[in-house]
Amino acid sequence: MRFRPRPLLHLLAALATLAGPTAVSAGELKAVLELFTSQACSSCPKADKLLGEYAADPRVVALSLPVDYWDYLGWRDTLALHAHSTRQKAYAIHRGDRQVYTPQIIINGAAEAVGSDRWTIERIVGSIDQKSKLVVPVSLKRGDGKLDIEIGSAAAPSATIWVVGVTKKSPVAIERGENRGKTITYHNVIRVWQQLGEWKGNVVRASVPVAELAQSGADSAAVLVQAGTVESPGPICGAAMTALR
Repeated sequence: MRFRPRPLLHLLAALATLAGPTAVSAGELKAVLELFTSQACSSCPKADKLLGEYAADPRVVALSLPVDYWDYLGWRDTLALHAHSTRQKAYAIHRGDRQVYTPQIIINGAAEAVGSDRWTIERIVGSIDQKSKLVVPVSLKRGDGKLDIEIGSAAAPSATIWVVGVTKKSPVAIERGENRGKTITYHNVIRVWQQLGEWKGNVVRASVPVAELAQSGADSAAVLVQAGTVESPGPICGAAMTALR
């Protein structure tokens, strides 16, 4: 009999119960999950549903990145951004395996897995060690029509600060293609990307107008502190997410 580790969501819920109602601090954030998905992909709904489960836990920043390269199959993805297809391919080139498919999930900007494979995802998250955890503290605060961002100091490589506008729930009725007739709810869908600047180990404070992030129906925002470049994205070393409304 194969031993299976306790599901991550159940474990996190148990820890939350033991810890009481204290808010989750930046240091407790375990992972950033980026799901590359498509409305034209018949294998994706199971992964989309699983991401919805992860999106409900504050210790995980779970994001959907719909891609556009399956649009030719008969249904144009209504949420896709070409930038997501480019990002997924850049990850594959950086890893060296050139594996690009849907549903694919990237964990902390490094490891990859099939987006519907709960066991593998939770094994990878459970194995995150001191070297690969999110070491850079990120805090977000809303007020006066702005999102105030503070990136703390840490001993980590320099990185790019990304701010993304996110829609928490996006139900879509799919009329053609492999998922024809289905209504699928997508969770934490990235709608807007904004490069805020560089982080070089010292404290960085900045503000972004909420109106800029609320484009295309975004009602939440996430901040990612990520090594590498757009063409060669590296590990994510800090993150946070908050509602805009």
